Amino acid sequence: MAYDIHNLGTLLKNNSYPGRGIVVGKSADGNSIAIAYFIMGRSQNSRNRVFTEDGDTVTIYPADSSKVEDPSLIIYSPIRKLGDNLIVTNGDQTDTIYDFLKEGNTFEEALETREFEPDGPNWTPRISALVLLDDSDSYKMSILKSEDADGTDCARYTFSYKLENGLGHFIHTYQNDGNPIPTFAGEPERVSIPNTAKELADLIWENLNTDNKISLYVRYIRLTDMSCQNVLINKYDKVN
Repeated sequence: MAYDIHNLGTLLKNNSYPGRGIVVGKSADGNSIAIAYFIMGRSQNSRNRVFTEDGDTVTIYPADSSKVEDPSLIIYSPIRKLGDNLIVTNGDQTDTIYDFLKEGNTFEEALETREFEPDGPNWTPRISALVLLDDSDSYKMSILKSEDADGTDCARYTFSYKLENGLGHFIHTYQNDGNPIPTFAGEPERVSIPNTAKELADLIWENLNTDNKISLYVRYIRLTDMSCQNVLINKYDKVN
């Protein structure tokens, strides 16, 4: 049903390859804003990645730089913060959004300058979220995806939500595994959000496909004082 709230673990367990995913919502107790970002990979180049944390920023680096085949689509900062704006994306459009917001422009205007990834025949969508850490109590999600199998044009969808206790939205790059991989379709999925970062991290990590999961980052921002509770998990260790 349209208003059902799904168990995130069940959605992930039943999908061997959602690709990269963003979750945004509010804890069930109403105390925290929750965000999560995870990556998966099938190729050696895609699996050769780790998350690193530097203050409010999370950046992806190769686990082993000697094995990097194409750094352009695997090395980026999925999470950056600018004032009351927390940006979460699956690519270097994080920087585009950051730069546009810094100049007084909007989330939507930034994404009008970007499109899906140039990795045909998959044409991986660019997914993004903007959480407003002010009194507006709201967040936005976006997906930029190919209009057709040939990658001839870009369709841009933006969704706006109010934060509600226990409710979040989950958007991911792929419907499921395949060749080519079918892109995400429809609205972000409504999912329940637990009370702590560890609970959400465990729910995601334990249900992602064991072979394909790579890294996960979860941040809970306490509304009373903006303090953060973070969980970072890497499947592989950084060797250099």
